[in-house]
Amino acid sequence: MGNKKGIMAEFKEFVLRGNVVDLAVGVIIGAAFQAIVNSLVKDIISPLIGVITGGVDFSNKFALLYSAPDGADVSTLQAAQALGPVFAYGSFITAVINFFIMAVVIFFMIKVINSLRGKKQQAEPAAPVDKECPFCYTRVNINATRCPNCTSQLGTQQEAVQQD
Repeated sequence: MGNKKGIMAEFKEFVLRGNVVDLAVGVIIGAAFQAIVNSLVKDIISPLIGVITGGVDFSNKFALLYSAPDGADVSTLQAAQALGPVFAYGSFITAVINFFIMAVVIFFMIKVINSLRGKKQQAEPAAPVDKECPFCYTRVNINATRCPNCTSQLGTQQEAVQQD
């Protein structure tokens, strides 16, 4: 019994760990985002590519991997797939377009996030951790009142900060 409780407690700790929850949220948002990208490609980009290429619809491009019976309807991908295996290269082209759009969107999202992080870090300058001895020019801890190299008196911490 004690072992089960230990395993359950361990599992609860694992599941509720911050990075696991963050990953789950990321996967859910990614799936929803994928639906948006698929719609963008299917409903907006593919028709535009079709207009540019003279009415070509990539999603319905395929090659038969079998001999179609005489009189069989193989005008659409779904009809051809119902009769046997097909090489659906149009679906692959659509998936490649989806990938590139997703990569571009993620690239720009990361670029914006990095620029926001960079601005935040630049806004907070780091406090000095050392100072220079005015006699021997050795770098010394900011709190030091005497130089460890030349043993010169450096003064108080407040005076040293005003010197810098």
